[in-house]
Amino acid sequence: MDGTDRRADATELDSIVVTGRAGTGIRTKAETSYSVTNIEEEALRLQAPTSVTESLKSVPGFWVEASGGEASGNVRARGIPVDGFGSVNILEDGVPVVHDPSLGYLNGDQAFRLDETIERIEVVRGGPSSVIYPNAPAGAINYIPRRVGDEDEGIAKVTVGDYGLQRIDFWYGTPLAGDWKLGLGGFHRQDDGIRDPGYTANDGGQFRVNLAREFERGRLSIDAKHMDDKVMLYLGIPMQTDENGDIRAVPGFDGHYGTVAGPETRRLAMPMGDGGVWDYDNAKGTHVRRDQLTVKFDYDLGAGWQVSDALGLTHTRTTRNGVFALNLQSASSFLEDQAEDLASQLAQVPGAAGLQLSYANAPGGVFDVAGQNGNGLMMVGGLRGLEMPVKELVNDLRLSRDFDVGGQNHNLTLGYYYANTNEDFDRYSSNVLLDAQDNARLLNLDVVDADGNVLATLTEDGVSRHGYEWGNASGESTTHALYLADEWQVNDALRIDAGVRWEEITAEGWTEVRTTEDGGTPATAAMLTGSGRFLHYDTSSDKVGWTLGANYQFGRNSGLFGRWTSAFRLPSLGSYVTRGDNACDGRTGAEFDQCVAERQATNNDAAITQTMDLAEIGYKYSDALFSLFATGFYTKYDNVGFSNYVFDNNGVSIRQQGYASTRTYGLELEGMWYPADWFDLQLTATLQNPEYQDLKYTEDSDDGPVLRDFVGNRLIRVPETSLRLVPGVNLLDGRLRLQVAWEYQGDRYVDTANSVKLPAYDVFNASARFEMTPEFTLYGYVDNLGNSLGLTEGNPRAGELQSGDAGANSFIARPLLGRAFRLALMYRF
Repeated sequence: MDGTDRRADATELDSIVVTGRAGTGIRTKAETSYSVTNIEEEALRLQAPTSVTESLKSVPGFWVEASGGEASGNVRARGIPVDGFGSVNILEDGVPVVHDPSLGYLNGDQAFRLDETIERIEVVRGGPSSVIYPNAPAGAINYIPRRVGDEDEGIAKVTVGDYGLQRIDFWYGTPLAGDWKLGLGGFHRQDDGIRDPGYTANDGGQFRVNLAREFERGRLSIDAKHMDDKVMLYLGIPMQTDENGDIRAVPGFDGHYGTVAGPETRRLAMPMGDGGVWDYDNAKGTHVRRDQLTVKFDYDLGAGWQVSDALGLTHTRTTRNGVFALNLQSASSFLEDQAEDLASQLAQVPGAAGLQLSYANAPGGVFDVAGQNGNGLMMVGGLRGLEMPVKELVNDLRLSRDFDVGGQNHNLTLGYYYANTNEDFDRYSSNVLLDAQDNARLLNLDVVDADGNVLATLTEDGVSRHGYEWGNASGESTTHALYLADEWQVNDALRIDAGVRWEEITAEGWTEVRTTEDGGTPATAAMLTGSGRFLHYDTSSDKVGWTLGANYQFGRNSGLFGRWTSAFRLPSLGSYVTRGDNACDGRTGAEFDQCVAERQATNNDAAITQTMDLAEIGYKYSDALFSLFATGFYTKYDNVGFSNYVFDNNGVSIRQQGYASTRTYGLELEGMWYPADWFDLQLTATLQNPEYQDLKYTEDSDDGPVLRDFVGNRLIRVPETSLRLVPGVNLLDGRLRLQVAWEYQGDRYVDTANSVKLPAYDVFNASARFEMTPEFTLYGYVDNLGNSLGLTEGNPRAGELQSGDAGANSFIARPLLGRAFRLALMYRF
């Protein structure tokens, strides 16, 4: 809520909850036996998130990273150590946006955009989400669209920003004849990006049409949406620790607004090993073209019986491009390393005396290894391109009955869930040499004589290797799930909830095994490409999970709840679609054929099923002046993979796959205080102790076996303390609201070894609303008011088990986006 007229409102516990339950009738927040965060319409508008991950910053128990742009964010929930949206699912009106929101390189947030057609958000943390929804072991995020009322109504909003932002949102709803109602809405925006790549960063929008009819005993809704949107993927930038121990961008690079991507790395025709060309265009960024049809039907059969069905059909074509800074080092050390690695090649160049770097697009522009750009640093970058079309059908059918037995009420639901996913996967990437400045420029590696004259160039317009990544695969998965849930009202104060879910997935498809092709030039000498040999898989997995919870209501204003959940996450198509493509790298001829045959023999083995136990106990209190929701939680996760090497008496090592567990104890707090009509204060906090358990193994090395002991180390990326405090004032009889959100994130580690620490940071975001007339409202936003340079991510490409950046003064990391201003004018009727 935004605080306006709060003292006259019903208590927070009276708000209706629709997420996390399958039963009939109405359930309030007071009656739920699990943790729920509500983000209502005006609070959402004042927060003005620019992405799905941004919209979750006020949710306790969630650590979110939104510094990558409007899509491809990360959410870590309640101590489950998986990135992207691998522990939570995204719903739209209760229907999964995608069956698996963590389908390799296809984050669920890429397929969904926030606009004014969405009225509010409900977030279930833990609880029964794993029983009711697929791939939601730690929670479900439900974006609830507007519903058309009995009169014409609409919203039009224009937003501009100081980074070239121009955006329009609209929604219009009207009743039609025959009890039908029509809703239309969407958005379009274009901007240069807060980190400007030198071309349009974000461009596109979406449009939806909703047709619904409510009749005496039910409701039918048909919703169609088309998205065509391009968003920039922001990645790590070159950072360093200065003489005071503070982390700053390297000299010559703007840590607030700079990005490695630039005009020179925007577009590249990449030759491929099969003779084709991959057209890489980073102006597309993450380009999603998506058609979505959702049909929902609810019908009251009478005598307490109710049937409901939700059908979702989607066709999503995703292009995902990015300029990745893979490593950072001094140019002098890079040249030394290259001279050693290429010694035999240099010996074949008459007169060769050494190597130099020069600018690929500035003939004669020699790179100054002592101080180019004020830093003398260079990067090996990756221009990574992926194409991933996905067709999907999901359907959730439920039969519910509300009945009384012995004076006690039961609300029983039997559900059947079905999903079919078809995915094609193509990947191709090239390595480039880059300097370390905003919009990094391409570098060539030259062989020079004693006078500095160029004798040969070992790169091709800045490209050191075409085809350092390659993939070609296709697959189909089918999921069946049965679930049973009961809400048992024992008496007026006590209710017990229980649920069980059985789920099975079958996956089949193929992956082309890669090989290497020599194109005859230094840059094409080792292109990964297809071999024409394929690994096939046809496998299945199934699992049963359950949940048991209880809620005891002391009165209208307070209650206590508790829950234990045994959850799981089955392998998905993403677990198989590129499986084994690198299994035979470095082998040729008969050895290659034998390798393919040996790999095929085990290629039908099922991937690991992730399992976890989650517990929570919470207290909730709410009156017209004060609300507090406090939840203690426990999470045990069982599937942190590692490789253990066992050595025999002769020193020969055998690799064994092992799995360790994690354990997290935590406390989530949500508080709202409304002491006066003109002032309110909101607090969310997460305190937790996420640790690895039994993660100890032996690693093979050139110096012999090395024992790695990470028991008790903190989980990567997750802070022990997260705080968000939002004071707000309401002036001019509530027409003017001003609020500032202060966020604090404790220190985090980038690797399991806890060898690289990201320091704690805080950030301020300010927003204002002024109601000029009943129809026109003006909004203003300042994001990152203090221009904080807080680091949200290290360099995962340097290793997340033991980071290669450990001890380095200069490194790759991703900070918050710089300060930005936005202004919006909304017309509502």
